[in-house]
Amino acid sequence: MSHSPEFSRRIPFNRLGSGLDETIEASASERRALAARLGIPDIETLTCRFHLTPSENRSVLAEGILSAKVTQICVITSEPFEDVLSETFFLRFIPAEDMPEDEFDIDSLDMDGPDEVPHDGKGIDIGEAAAEQLALMLDPYPRKPGSGLENAVDVAPSEGEEGTQLSGEEPDGPRRPNPFSALSVLKNGGRKE
Repeated sequence: MSHSPEFSRRIPFNRLGSGLDETIEASASERRALAARLGIPDIETLTCRFHLTPSENRSVLAEGILSAKVTQICVITSEPFEDVLSETFFLRFIPAEDMPEDEFDIDSLDMDGPDEVPHDGKGIDIGEAAAEQLALMLDPYPRKPGSGLENAVDVAPSEGEEGTQLSGEEPDGPRRPNPFSALSVLKNGGRKE
């Protein structure tokens, strides 16, 4: 790793036995440092429960349930707002030497399998794994509830609807001029259609 983890909880392999359940919680200073790393104003709570199961080839399967309360900045209003996150995830810790190189064959990836995280052969860091999962859970374009896009349409108009909207026809009022009509005139050599 190129940085020292803000939220590190190492589990040595000799503690795993045939399986281990572990719950971790970030301290206030760990949450502040992690919030700075993730570029968000605050992490009020961060808890993660893990069920760890050793498997073949020095790998460890981890099932986790992460819960966090964070403060993010709305991309529409620039106001801070609180968001509660909760998600189940699966990881496989594998020896660092077994990790694929930077160049990989996209066809060889198991898209349905758990993400693979390297370990150093001595233990696994479930704190850093939880921090990385939190980073993946954060919305890259967070919106504060009530910020105005709740009524936005996420679908394209169906056939026939787009003509009405582009021509400026209003169902309740007079027809507005089409803003593209000037371009149409130029395209046709000065002749109106």
